[in-house]
Amino acid sequence: MIWASPLAFLLFIPLVGVAAWMIYRSKKSRPTLQFSSVEFAKTLPKTLRVRLRWLPLAFLFASLSCAIIALARPQQADTKVRRNVEGIDIMLTLDISDSMLIEDMAPYENRIEAAKKILTEFVNSRENDRIGLVVFMGEAFTRVPLTLDHQLLIKSISQLKPSRNIKMGTAIGSALATAAGRMRDSTAKTRVVVFATDGESNSGLIDPDTALGIAKGYGLKIYSIGIGQDGDAQLPIESIDAFGRKVKRYQPIHSSVNDDLLGRMASETGGKYQRATDGNALRRVFRDIDALEKTKIDVSQYTKYSELFMPWVTAAVWLAVIALFLGQTLFRRVP
Repeated sequence: MIWASPLAFLLFIPLVGVAAWMIYRSKKSRPTLQFSSVEFAKTLPKTLRVRLRWLPLAFLFASLSCAIIALARPQQADTKVRRNVEGIDIMLTLDISDSMLIEDMAPYENRIEAAKKILTEFVNSRENDRIGLVVFMGEAFTRVPLTLDHQLLIKSISQLKPSRNIKMGTAIGSALATAAGRMRDSTAKTRVVVFATDGESNSGLIDPDTALGIAKGYGLKIYSIGIGQDGDAQLPIESIDAFGRKVKRYQPIHSSVNDDLLGRMASETGGKYQRATDGNALRRVFRDIDALEKTKIDVSQYTKYSELFMPWVTAAVWLAVIALFLGQTLFRRVP
């Protein structure tokens, strides 16, 4: 409950003053009647009518109090908030080739585990956006289409790993074309592709420049990320020995990222290219993307006020009627 005219409560000040003055006056000034002797009357007990002689005055002041409350206009406020969300459609595109197992993304186990952990954090921070997932090795496929079911997406991310059932290699062009195709029917005002890879394009049926032209034609913005350090590295390979135990050995491999290609993918679409050479750097990259692509949320608030003064007016009238009735009947004083 709120009060539309709270200054009306100031009227209680003179009301209390009048009440105090009338109580004081009633003690000092009493009606008199000449009589030969009142000794006999002094021995009589006070009747209930005498004890309640203040009742009409009490009803009158209660009536005036209700009137003041009515003047203060009590109201019930019913507030409704409407959120208009202008979400962003984001397609995460992640390289899951064998080189993503290279262990150079401290403090995480390897490149793909770092990506999985940080992608999950990113998805959790974008609750109002539709997000999908495309993965690629020597070929690309859609793992999760654009969705608001982020729990499903996070579960899919947690299961990512290189697969022997997918063609070996790094098909950057096919991956970008697949992501762009999934964004083709999007009606979102802002459509973003987050493209993360640790290698150079060496496979796939679609040339990266052709795929970039498709993305530009659809009005997509690309944030490209180069994962890991360039140079010679050790690729872990697990096998089972004669006793059924897992054995990890390392195979020399040369790792390099095509900075020029990833840079053009970003610059020609209004996005940004960044390198992430360790786990903390990769987290900063996704925080930058999160800060750059903010979802627009307009909040409109509507308040409906319901007047509640009528019950107080009714109470004031009835209390005044009762005070008048009692003062002129049961508690009438003569003289």
